[in-house]
Amino acid sequence: MTFLDMLRGAERQNRSLLCVGLDPDPAKFPAGMKGDASRIYDFCAAIVEATADTVIAFKPQIAYFAAHRAEDQLERLMAHMKRVAPQVPVILDAKRGDIGSTAEQYAIEAFERYGADAVTLSPFMGWDSVQPYLKYHGKGAFLLCRTSNPGGDDLQNQRLATVEGQPRLYEHIASLAQGPWNLNGQLGLVVGATYPEEIERVRALAPTLPLLIPGVGAQGGDAVATIRAGHRTQDGETTGPVIVNSSRAVLYASGGEDFAAAARTEALRTRDLLNAAKA
Repeated sequence: MTFLDMLRGAERQNRSLLCVGLDPDPAKFPAGMKGDASRIYDFCAAIVEATADTVIAFKPQIAYFAAHRAEDQLERLMAHMKRVAPQVPVILDAKRGDIGSTAEQYAIEAFERYGADAVTLSPFMGWDSVQPYLKYHGKGAFLLCRTSNPGGDDLQNQRLATVEGQPRLYEHIASLAQGPWNLNGQLGLVVGATYPEEIERVRALAPTLPLLIPGVGAQGGDAVATIRAGHRTQDGETTGPVIVNSSRAVLYASGGEDFAAAARTEALRTRDLLNAAKA
């Protein structure tokens, strides 16, 4: 089963467009765990178990594990997600961006060591920084396209004078990902929820690619505007998938012992909000 198959299946089975981002910060853990990096697995596993039937995907951010020397806990968590939520694809948020043998090693890390179904990549170094990941047939790769941070304008919103039509850089990336780079239908794009007009522009350029959309929740993105800009259907079937990520709003919905139950409540609330926006 390919990443796209899993994505479609999870959308149908869980009736969800919500992705829960797993960005564990021990300083924000609930009482009894707070400040204890050895409890990263325990915290994340509880969130996964509480939300597994509410999401289209999970997205662990590798830096939050590596910063605390918790890569072994990430390995355990990846295996745990496969056991308790085999129907839910896992996107490893790594934002790798290198070439040649180094990119090949990063691909081994993502797909063989951690067993991810997809990975996030920076396309700044071009096609040969993406190609090694596409050798893993059935796996997904999401290219940074129009990110939600203010500094994204520094490069992504600049026009390319030597490309026909002088598209903005993010528009050019979207066109490459929909077209010549997408050899096996494995590519998707990362587009921030804080720019709904640009989500709509990316969707026009890449009508069938899955869009991974961070920025909803704590970052202030408008969930309804996000869905209307990016989600597309035809005859009741999704033709333009969206994966709307929320991390902090779900993870830290409560600082007490009820943190997992509170995370589930927030996940259900966000899922229902996103579904209502499809109508």
